[in-house]
Amino acid sequence: MQLKIENLSKTYSNGVKALNNVSLTINQGMFGLLGPNGAGKSSLMRTISTLQEADQGSIYLDELDVLKEKESVRRLLGYLPQDFGVYPKINAEEMLTHIASLKGINGSERKESVGALLQRVNLYKDRKKNLGTYSGGMKQRFGIAQALLGNPKLIIVDEPTAGLDPAERNRFYNLLSEIGDNTIVILSTHIVEDVRTLCTDFAIICQGELLRHDHPEEAVEELNGKIYVKSVDKSDIEQIRNQEQVISVQMKSGRLSVRIYNDSTPMQGFIPVAPILEDVYFHQISGKVDVVTI
Repeated sequence: MQLKIENLSKTYSNGVKALNNVSLTINQGMFGLLGPNGAGKSSLMRTISTLQEADQGSIYLDELDVLKEKESVRRLLGYLPQDFGVYPKINAEEMLTHIASLKGINGSERKESVGALLQRVNLYKDRKKNLGTYSGGMKQRFGIAQALLGNPKLIIVDEPTAGLDPAERNRFYNLLSEIGDNTIVILSTHIVEDVRTLCTDFAIICQGELLRHDHPEEAVEELNGKIYVKSVDKSDIEQIRNQEQVISVQMKSGRLSVRIYNDSTPMQGFIPVAPILEDVYFHQISGKVDVVTI
């Protein structure tokens, strides 16, 4: 199965151009969509999910026209939006059963699907608890359970690990990895580590434009010998920014660790380091947003 997006554009009524001629081909497996807040990721996900119209362009899921055959698409889609709410006074089993009914899953199949999914996301023992009592990680696991109802061919998860503790985040990673073996899973996030951990293919979007579409390993390899680091005082930052392409700044042991991109000879004192995917990301969005935070 393949999702093909061509020349997709969307401008909102307030004049914000959320998507600008975006073209992407996404194959089966885990696909990461990276970008800062407000980059257009959620707009793209909502358009693919048939929740909003595009101004121009096309989206095809194999031969299915996503923008025109919305009902057919929804039968094949699982979606976990960024702002996933729950009804606090209903338990997980009842809510999942209701959602299964809305998806047209009936009779014994519905009962079996609900039970199996609650087991899969490790919520079966808590199935009788009201959703309002769930932790953030439990709510996210419930969210992915509802997204998996009906064995969808395309699953979209928008910022799924924001706010999760490390243990919950690892459990969520494992679950997403299992799902990605047999379907298209689009992981929209601004957390680079999520993509490095989970995805074999990724894209970077910023200000509604597609900046890069690549494999993580190949993208990182391109920066070999071009990333340098130096520990400096805060007073040195402005001079460095005037002479180098600064891609990230972090506070370490009371001083600032500055990473720069330079394909020739950097300023004195900078030493070469092995690049990481985060360097690729910041290098791509440099100049479009302020990536240096102190």
